[in-house]
Amino acid sequence: MKIATKNINIQNEIFTLTNQRALFWEKEKALIFSDLHVGKTAHFRKNGIALANQIMKNDLERLSILIEYFQPEKFIIVGDLLHAGDNSDVDQFCEWKNQYPSIKFCLVEGNHDKISKTLEKKLCLDLKSNSLEISDILFSHDFNKNTERFQVTGHIHPGFVINSMIKKIKLPCFVVTENQLLLPAFSEFTGLDTKNLPQKGRFYVFTDAEIYEI
Repeated sequence: MKIATKNINIQNEIFTLTNQRALFWEKEKALIFSDLHVGKTAHFRKNGIALANQIMKNDLERLSILIEYFQPEKFIIVGDLLHAGDNSDVDQFCEWKNQYPSIKFCLVEGNHDKISKTLEKKLCLDLKSNSLEISDILFSHDFNKNTERFQVTGHIHPGFVINSMIKKIKLPCFVVTENQLLLPAFSEFTGLDTKNLPQKGRFYVFTDAEIYEI
């Protein structure tokens, strides 16, 4: 796996975008990502659709490589850590998470994060909140129109369409506007929304090998 990076300045803070669906905030030693959707494959299997759990294993392997590369002290998960409550995939996630006891896990709750007290204890989260504010930057799963704070959000699973001579290519991306940084979905087992995106945004599109601004 190749990690390509691109630094951007937001609110006088340097954030490092990656082609691996996450960004790093050096000052906070924080790896930031959204929409991991742990448990989605198990949910599909429970409903009679045969999907291998290798999909989630691949997502966790990418996270492990990002941890080795950036050496973060905390995760900021901007919503939808889970997909459908507790299931066997959550057990696998917790087993993976236990390899990194020194990393602080902070969850900004998303619409899929229906977490009971029992499940919260099982996940061993250090922080769970509807939003999180650090250095005048607000982390929220969905964009909040009722604040002037700069927001880092997820939820939409943004994608960008590139028209080639042969076919249209749809790629995941980050979107940056004057008041928002929209994260791609971290899980590769998600669709891409190319329509419901912030207006007047800069698009940072990426492939397995590179990341570039459009």
